[in-house]
Amino acid sequence: MNEFLLYGANGYTGQLIARLASSYGLRPILAARNKASLEPLALELNLPYRIFGLEEKEKLESALLEVPLVVHAAGPFIYTLKPMIDACLATGRHYLDINGDISCFEQVKTHDAAARERGIMLLPGVGFDVVPTDCLSLFLKEKLPDANRLKIAFASIGSTISHGTAMTMAGKLGEGGMIRKDGKIIRRPLGENGMNVKFGNREIFVMSIPWGDISTAYHTTGIPNIETFTAVPKKAYTILKFQSLFNGLLRTDMVRNLIRKKISQRPAGPDDAMRAKAKSLVWAEVTNEKGEKKSASLEGPEGYTMTAHGALMITQLVLSGNFKTGYQTPAGCYGANLVLDIPGVIQM
Repeated sequence: MNEFLLYGANGYTGQLIARLASSYGLRPILAARNKASLEPLALELNLPYRIFGLEEKEKLESALLEVPLVVHAAGPFIYTLKPMIDACLATGRHYLDINGDISCFEQVKTHDAAARERGIMLLPGVGFDVVPTDCLSLFLKEKLPDANRLKIAFASIGSTISHGTAMTMAGKLGEGGMIRKDGKIIRRPLGENGMNVKFGNREIFVMSIPWGDISTAYHTTGIPNIETFTAVPKKAYTILKFQSLFNGLLRTDMVRNLIRKKISQRPAGPDDAMRAKAKSLVWAEVTNEKGEKKSASLEGPEGYTMTAHGALMITQLVLSGNFKTGYQTPAGCYGANLVLDIPGVIQM
């Protein structure tokens, strides 16, 4: 069977997945709540489509019963995740998503036992969040099995973010950062730490942020101390050092709505030309109690392109019967080399 449900197909990343699906021999049933934005895409690609909101339980479950799995691409996932997972558990359908939010990964994990009972897999983060970082983390853990510290960094060269990503970020303004310390997720200031990282032959400045691997890399590797970083200009890093003074203001609806309004006036995401030229870089380092270190890095296509490939590649695996029941992570389920099957990814 080559059909699956793609919910949120009218969004920026959803459209990329829909357009690329045929190259994987897959035929998605497109779904969203907005007919005006979905129908033209379905007609263009000659694909079936369904219109319903996640609150329409009967329509949602009916659509899921047509297919073995859903790729959930409609954020912000903090709001959309639960009704979709509840429907997957009710219908016995596999769940994949392109989420990258720590709290969402932790929420999905709470449904592990129920998913095992139903014989289905719950695998969030099948895109750039968190396939490359998860795979690199496991690769290094296998090189240094007694590692107790993990640092992960990523950079996007020549690209920008989509409306969906920006809206999710706007909804978290003022909430600060997170790390994993001694196995527990704890809050820390956003940008508390900064450093220079060698991504292959490029040295780039990065700062600490709350990336999804704070949740997923622990599940995959068992490493109890994890920090995640992203590339930023040093000037921006200096300014962010003072963000804690304004966190209360940044959490207000007034400020968040003003920023959402600005986001809606921007392009939906990087255009085809930008995505074709842009690159994603990922680096990770593990350390053990003796101070021994192992590091590695990856280079791959632009992040949204990588997300579309990752989602479809894993969908293909699940539809072929290659899955594990319960809550899973990409590398935990499919191994450290999974990311190397994405076109254009090389390990450095």
